[in-house]
Amino acid sequence: MAEVSIRQAVAADAATIVRMIRALAEYEQLLDQVRIQEADVLRDGFGPRPRFECLLAEIAGEAVGFALYLDDYSTFEGRAGIFVEDLFVTDAARGRGVGRMLLARLASIARERGATSLHLIVLDWNPARVFYDRLGFTETRGWLPYGLSGAALDRLAADDR
Repeated sequence: MAEVSIRQAVAADAATIVRMIRALAEYEQLLDQVRIQEADVLRDGFGPRPRFECLLAEIAGEAVGFALYLDDYSTFEGRAGIFVEDLFVTDAARGRGVGRMLLARLASIARERGATSLHLIVLDWNPARVFYDRLGFTETRGWLPYGLSGAALDRLAADDR
């Protein structure tokens, strides 16, 4: 059985990152919402002002998982953290420790950078919640995610004029 390797993604991986995002969206039954293109990944992950970073998990040179992450900040603690926007392992690689390896690498990166936490959001039906619980993640009860986008974002932005 081939060994799993974890590495930092580079610009040449843009197509792979898009493919992994699409696989995640398909798993979450949200593929119809995916708009990201390679150009977006190149601009926002590898351009002059990177907005995210990405780890790739590979077996024999083939991507089998990824973790897309960015810095966050706790004003209460006065410390940085890492927010895991996406974490995904392909069906074929599940059960081989790939997800744990990706999160372990993120924990190491967090500590190297002086960050005090890792955060992520998981769908309530996702069986990976058991996995996160086993690793020591805790559900943040009492906090509800809110979002603003599209026309509502445009309306609020218009109030700034």
